[in-house]
Order: sequence, then structure tokens, then C-alpha cells
Amino acid sequence: MEISQILSPERTLCHIEGVSKKRALEILANTIAENSPMLDADDVFRRLIAREKLGSTGIGHGIAIPHSRIPGCDCTLGALITLKDPIDFDAMDGEPVDVLFAMLVPEESCDEHLKTLAALASALNDNQFRQALRSAQNPQALFAAATQSPAG
Repeated sequence: MEISQILSPERTLCHIEGVSKKRALEILANTIAENSPMLDADDVFRRLIAREKLGSTGIGHGIAIPHSRIPGCDCTLGALITLKDPIDFDAMDGEPVDVLFAMLVPEESCDEHLKTLAALASALNDNQFRQALRSAQNPQALFAAATQSPAG
């Protein structure tokens, strides 16, 4: 899985201000749905919230990977945002989150979902990759950092 296959510049936002966990998920849902006419932002948001209720998608090191399988989605889609100030996300390590990479996969793609999620988590576990994302000062630089990495 290459990040460039699931992420686009339009679904990459940098240094978002003043958000909570719920607002961050709403921003991700709106960002994905804005560029995917087959998806409804409210439905995506509800699914991301429902997934969080099963357990936090905060994987540690200030990273969260909200994700869901979703009907009407014909390919894997990602959205990446960085936050100006980290937020509590109930992450496994207790650290606040400032980098969120949302992922939606077609409803019937269970194996693909797990493989893509594992590859994404592995990439985001790399300290240099995380630092490159955090160093980006605008959406274009963030997209470039995300897609020019070894996982890109």
C-alpha cells in the first residue's frame, strides 16, 4: 500500500486550530465527503464516531488512524490532518494526538482494510516519517511529506 494511492492534496489539511476529538473526526468526514460525491459527510462522521466507541484509534506517538468500512465507497480513501495543538484522543500511550490519518474502505473489503491499516500504522510508527509530517507548514508540504516517504 502506498499512501499516494489513497491520499490526495484535497484531502490533506495542515495546522487545524481549536479542535476536539469529535470536531477532528467531523473535519475528516467532511474533507473526505467533499471530494467523494458518493459519500455523505454525516454518515462518514457517524461511522468514525461508532468506531471510536469500540476503542480509540489513537495508536501512540501523537498519531490516530480513525477508520471504517463504508457502503458506497468503491476504493480506499484517506484524509490526513495535522492539528496546531494536540488533543486528548484516549490513545494507547496516553499522549495527545496532533496527526490524524483517516481511512475508509469499501464495506466488503475486510482483508484490504486490515492490510492497509497495518501498512499505514507501520509507516506512522516511523519517527522520521512522523517528524516530516509535523514539520510541514502547509497542506502542499504535508501531502509531499506523506507521499514522498518510504511508505508514500
